[in-house]
Amino acid sequence: MATKSPAKTKENFKLVKKRNGRWSVKATNGKYVNGDEKVKILAAKGVIKVMKKKEGTPAAAAPAAE
Repeated sequence: MATKSPAKTKENFKLVKKRNGRWSVKATNGKYVNGDEKVKILAAKGVIKVMKKKEGTPAAAAPAAE
């Protein structure tokens, strides 16, 4: 797997860009970081932008017609 490493970080993880354009976060213990923690790390480094959900969607608020 060919990867690009944009910058070494002083934290306890390493950011790696995969060939398919996605990013992975690998901890110093060799395990990959997933989920919300991964999103927080990538957003803090400015690699990704986090989209916030809109509250009160009209489809969910409107009752179904009978």
